[in-house]
Amino acid sequence: MNLTGQASSVFDAVRRAGLLDPLSVAALTSATAVWGPSIAAAYGAAAVRYPNRIAVVDDHGRLTYTELDRRSARLAAALRKAGLARGDAIGILCRNHRGFVEANLAVAKLGAKPVLLNTGLPAGQLAEVINREAAHLVIADHDLVDTLDCDETAGDLLVVTCDPAANEEWSFPGFSSRRPLLQLPRPFDVVNPVILTSGTTGAPKGTRRSTDPKATVGLLGFVEAIPYQRGDVMVLPAPLFHAWGFSQLTLAATLAGTVVLRDRFDPETVINDIEVHGATVLAAVPVMLHRILASERRLDRLNTGDTDRDLTALRVVATSGSALPGDLATRWMDRFGDSLYNLYGSTEVGQVSVAGPTDLRADPDTAGMPLRGITVRILDDHDNEVAAGVTGQIMIESAARFDGYTDGGGKRMVGALMSSGDRGRLDADGRLFVDGRTDDMIISGGENVFPGNIERSLMAHAAVGDAAVVGVADDDLGQRIRAVVVPAVAMSDQPAASLTRTLRAHLKQDLAAHEVPREYVYVTELPRNTTGKVLRTKLAGPKRSVPNRAAAPTAAARRSGAA
Repeated sequence: MNLTGQASSVFDAVRRAGLLDPLSVAALTSATAVWGPSIAAAYGAAAVRYPNRIAVVDDHGRLTYTELDRRSARLAAALRKAGLARGDAIGILCRNHRGFVEANLAVAKLGAKPVLLNTGLPAGQLAEVINREAAHLVIADHDLVDTLDCDETAGDLLVVTCDPAANEEWSFPGFSSRRPLLQLPRPFDVVNPVILTSGTTGAPKGTRRSTDPKATVGLLGFVEAIPYQRGDVMVLPAPLFHAWGFSQLTLAATLAGTVVLRDRFDPETVINDIEVHGATVLAAVPVMLHRILASERRLDRLNTGDTDRDLTALRVVATSGSALPGDLATRWMDRFGDSLYNLYGSTEVGQVSVAGPTDLRADPDTAGMPLRGITVRILDDHDNEVAAGVTGQIMIESAARFDGYTDGGGKRMVGALMSSGDRGRLDADGRLFVDGRTDDMIISGGENVFPGNIERSLMAHAAVGDAAVVGVADDDLGQRIRAVVVPAVAMSDQPAASLTRTLRAHLKQDLAAHEVPREYVYVTELPRNTTGKVLRTKLAGPKRSVPNRAAAPTAAARRSGAA
């Protein structure tokens, strides 16, 4: 793109973000002067510029920006009265509803440090995170309080109960929703939230980052690459405690939009919300798109008529958190239109690149072009840059990257470049392709194999509903490749041995000989965490005989289908 084209693209992003509106700019400048560059400033500015605009729709009703501003200020005042102070760590253990939003705003206004806790963590891992982050208090959904009742939690932990369905949402001594509004202006400093990693191999790590003014360029590049605009209505089923969901919530507030939240993900509810609320944006993780498509296929078979939906307002479907498996991108766009944008990044390095509809139509495997202000380099194992098309370590230079883990650790650096932990390549046009996590690489018979390539091939077959590939210990090969497959519904009655023969024949045509799995195991569902990532460690244990259909398995179906 030439300079004129670049200038035009940036101008369009600025316009869509509403930064040409002097009243919006003045409101954001004023709110930032009070609250610092935080989520409280984004919501505060929207409350000044659009006081009666709906900010949040959830299972419990609607809240305007003014209502959120007032309610969060009262909560912040009550927390301060309860003894919490600037810099204190406060855990937030809430699902996707207004309570999560209010809690984060209140903690930001107090100047405390929010620790976004994964609602799917078991009690032991929650205790480990709370102890490590030295949380003084946890704001938790009323039905999650029991997970905090753990002998491993150090010291006395004050728990504030959140129940949006109750008449009194917040429950702790000294709080009253009728307390006079108390503003809490503070110096220009901001304590960014501690966001946990996905924790696919154990207790998640906490990440910390400072506010780098240069990160504004990255935010502008984000809006430049994806056609968000001011006042968008966003259906947001992605978990808010994860970096992707939290970034989308913050972006929606920055653009003075409306977010539609639900306590629990349900594919049919998502589609209904898009239609009923005239949503312009859907922000999800890939596994959610997969389940929405499966739900739509089920409705088609039932001939309910519910598939004749008006989703014409939907302009952006943004996904992140894991790779798009198989032909999911193509199937989604064929069903819902060319509005899909897939983002590559991580909690540590931030958002790196975006693959838009044109990129995904050309090659569904691409992670797209780096965002403006982001530098991507591919290095070999000796940290030398490689040529286009050559696979190596994906290294990132970005102002939005994290400062390190809260336990003092960090990611490997090569100069200003931070390791993403992934391996991949750049093509001649600068598009990024990600082969997979370095830790997931399988070394079988001396050959390096990445699961992603095999998984994409499996998912392209009509007999496969879902799939994951792992390496397991093998005396001869070092590691043998195991394919763990969820058969498509239409194939659930087929004997495992027959299905294995079908899949092996398909893979032999599509993959190198050393990539074809030696072993096939059939399950009814893959183990995933709350952000949709497959828990590979649960698939790499001893081989199990798992039926490949949910009920009344035949003797043949009880065999795992090892080749």
